[in-house]
Formats: sequence, structure tokens, C-alpha cells
Amino acid sequence: MLGSIAKHVQLISESARAVGLLVQRGLIDPRRPDFTLQAARDTPRFGPAAALIRVGARRYGDVPVLADERGELTFTGVDRQSNALAHGLRELGLREGSVLGVLARDHRGLVLAMVAAGKLGARLVMLNTGFAKPQFAEVVAREHVQAVMYDSEFEGLLDALPESLPRVLTWVDGDVPDGVHTIESLAAGQPTTALPAPATAGGFIILTSGTTGLPKGAPRTSVSPLASAQMVDRIPFPRKDSVVIVSPLFHSTGLGTWFVTTALGNKTVLRRRFDPEATLRMIAEHRAKMLIAVPTMVHRMVELPAEVRKRYDTSSLEVILIAGSALSPELTARTREVFGDVLYNLYGSTEVAVATVATPQDLILAPGTAGRSPVTCEVALFDDEGRRITGNNRTGRIFVRSGAPFEGYTDGRHKQIIDGYMSSGDVGHFDSHGLLFIDGRDDDMIVSGGENVFPLEVENLLIERDDVFDAAVIGVDDPEFGKRLRAFVVRGEGATCDADEIRRYVKDNLARYKVPRDVVFLDELPRNPTGKLLRRVLAEMDVPATETQ
Repeated sequence: MLGSIAKHVQLISESARAVGLLVQRGLIDPRRPDFTLQAARDTPRFGPAAALIRVGARRYGDVPVLADERGELTFTGVDRQSNALAHGLRELGLREGSVLGVLARDHRGLVLAMVAAGKLGARLVMLNTGFAKPQFAEVVAREHVQAVMYDSEFEGLLDALPESLPRVLTWVDGDVPDGVHTIESLAAGQPTTALPAPATAGGFIILTSGTTGLPKGAPRTSVSPLASAQMVDRIPFPRKDSVVIVSPLFHSTGLGTWFVTTALGNKTVLRRRFDPEATLRMIAEHRAKMLIAVPTMVHRMVELPAEVRKRYDTSSLEVILIAGSALSPELTARTREVFGDVLYNLYGSTEVAVATVATPQDLILAPGTAGRSPVTCEVALFDDEGRRITGNNRTGRIFVRSGAPFEGYTDGRHKQIIDGYMSSGDVGHFDSHGLLFIDGRDDDMIVSGGENVFPLEVENLLIERDDVFDAAVIGVDDPEFGKRLRAFVVRGEGATCDADEIRRYVKDNLARYKVPRDVVFLDELPRNPTGKLLRRVLAEMDVPATETQ
């Protein structure tokens, strides 16, 4: 009884501190309670994306809210264009509660789709642009998608969908196919006034790779204001300035940080495809104070020749926020050398939201650390029997208590929860300073370049080939991607398949981030007497570089 009372008091105290942070960081303006009241009223009805633009149009007006390869749009402009698009989507037959899939890179079309879906009350499924056709079709069917909005470069994927499924192009390169709408054609002639508010927010679904290898749907019907407090507690987001986001918006980090930057009146600078030099140019041209990326992207930027980096003035940059995969001590040092002490490392996931943040000071003290938990969050370690692990340098399964609770997957499954803490799926330890380190996955999941890969899916695909007798896939350390995939293949008798053929086969059937960079051919795989694959032996195997091509 006393324990539950103490926990309740702690939660109240944390919530009060979170509200104080929202005021301090500018997300709540006590001088304009009307904005706060509108946000509180709109968010449960429209969802975060549409609510932010509705409030922003009143609060910031003609201030630019985004810039992409086609120029800039203001808060008012996005509000009006998304109203027109929402009217057009309704004429297309979509209604409150409809499920709308969007397959788009980072640009105005994706933002307009997110906002319009919220205003319509439709549920939005954020589809991964790295999908191969089989996964794309399966996810669209599983999530009961009733219309697809997509960039023209993904036209080939839609061959796997029923022809009757409505389609809307969000970005056009080339000609528009017969019978396909564009966001511009749907919005043309439509009123720019607001639609009637839906009864409840449609919400959105972010896809995350699961232990079966097929991405699971993680719904977010609503977003707690405490989620923003978690972001701004240990990360100094700018206000009414410019932020470059190259982390994909269909991922939790890109989307969550876009919410915060937009709420603070910033202009978000987007580009459809990541390019390291182009990112430096974007920072320089927009005098951006913040960059949001995954470690692989930052690695490619710091590895550019010095003469290339010197072409761009990036002195405005005050924060580089990375998330999505492990941060190596080497990348920590190289980023400091190139950009100064501006690196922040966020650890979390779609399910647990934010778990910890490492500040530049944390990274000086302990390079590569995931840092400490922000307000309303707490990390605990448990052993395999569910017992709490305490003390320094003791490895355990990472569980997170968060002020932004996970709703469970769309297929009905949920993450393991112990005493109010939810599993992150990782293992780690705290050092003597109380800083968290991620030691790896608590299963066989591999994180490569910010993407989760389950090796069994790749192994099963390879074994389907007539010329492959056996196969195994593991993750090995990689200075750029954190981990890269290495496939070990036992050829069938008389077979002559080579490494390039294996890689092409995987690329044709799975997402590109599941393609092994290394392919090693063996006479047999190491297994124990019961037939279990000894992955540890493969990981410790000394493989000459010439054998990995």
C-alpha cells in the first residue's frame, strides 16, 4: 500500500516537472493560454500532426514550417493546402476511421498527407520506403489499408495491390499514370476551409521490424504531451529557427522530432534522399541550429574529405541528435573533431518511446553511452527470471517505464512488461557514473544502419534456393553501419552460385537493408549435437577479406 502511494506521488511530481519543462522550453506559452487550450482540444480529435499545424497557423502564421527541393511552405500554407487535400480525400471515398497508407520519402507531400489524414479522421499507416514487394503487399493487407498515397518511384510496388485500391501520388517524377490522382489534382478546386472535426483522432501506425522478421504495426492513437517533455528535457531544441531532419519521417525518431520542432515554430528542412555533402549544404544555406540523423549518416558526413567539408559553413549547428542504432566511441570522437561538442545520442524505440539521452558532456565522460533517462522515464535491468538487477557494470535486459505508454501491436501482441516496465528488446549495463550502455539485443535481432533485421528471415529465403544446402546470417561490427550482415552459405552439391548472385537474390525478395554485405561459402555450418546453429562460432571465425565478396 505504502509502495503504491509513493509511486503515485512520484508520478505526480514527474508530471509537474514535465509541465514546467514544457513552459520553460516554449512548448507552452503562459501568456497565450488560448494556444494551449486549442492544442488540448485539437490533439484528441485530430491527432498530433494536424493539431500542430492548426495551432501553428494561428500562432506562427506565415512563418516557414518546411523547406524541401521545391521551396518553402508556411504554417498557414500547409494548413490551407491540407484542408483542401482532406476535402479531396473525402470525395475519393475516405471517411473518418478509414485506413490510409503512405509510402513517401521526406518532402511536403508526406507532411501534407499526415496533416490531411488527421483532419479527415483517417488512420495513417507509415510505410517503409525500403520494402520489397512481398512485405509491402503483406503489410498493406494486414493493416487493412483502403487507399495508398505514394511517390512515383515506388510505382512498381503497387503492382502487388488490387487495382481497385485508390492511389494518390505524393511526389511525381515523370508522367502521371492513367487513373491515378496526385495530391495537387485532389486538392484543386477544393475549399481551403476546415472540415468538421472527427469525433476521435484516427491516429497513425509506425511499422517496426518484429521477431518474426515481418514489420509489426505499432499504433499511436494519441500522443501524450509528456512525450514532448521527454524530448526537450535533455535536448536543447531551437525555437523559431531551422532544423534539418535527414532521419526518415516514417521512423519514430524523425516523426517524433518533427512534432517537437514544428510545435516550437521551427522550419524543418527536408530532402528526399540522404546525401552527406547535400546535408552540409542544407545546414549552411538555412543556418540550421539542429541536425537529426542516424549514426550511419553522420559517419558518412564526417568521413567526407576535409576540402569538401570546408566548402560549407556549419558553424550555426548547435545540436546533432542521432538515434536508431548504436553509437560507437570512434564516431563520437570523429563527430566532436569535425563539428565540436554538439552530439546528443537518443536511445529508445517505437514501443518504449524515449528511454535515455546522452548529452555532449555524457559522451565526453563515457564515449558511446546511451546516457540517462529524461523526465517521466526510467530504465531498469532485469534478468531472465524477471528479477531486478542493480549495481554497476552488471548486464541485464533493458526495460523502460515511460510517460508515453505503448498501446500494443496491431496484431494483438504486446511487449513484455515487468512491474510497469516494458522490455526494449536490448541488453545493457550501467557504468560507475550511472550512464547506460547498450550491449546488444536480447535475441538474435541485428541492427544495421538504424534498421532492425531478423536473420532467420534471410536464412529461410536463402535455403529456398535449389543451389543452397544450408545458410546462416549474423551481424558483425561495421564502422559505418554499427553492424552489417554476413551470410554463411553451404552450396548444394555441384552448385556454383557466387556472392553477387546471393546478394541479388536477397535484394529482389527482401528490403535492401536485409541484403548481406558479406557472403562467405563454407563446407558446413557449425552445429551442436542437437542440430542448433552455433552463431558464436561464426562470429568468432577469422574470415579473410577476399572470402567476403
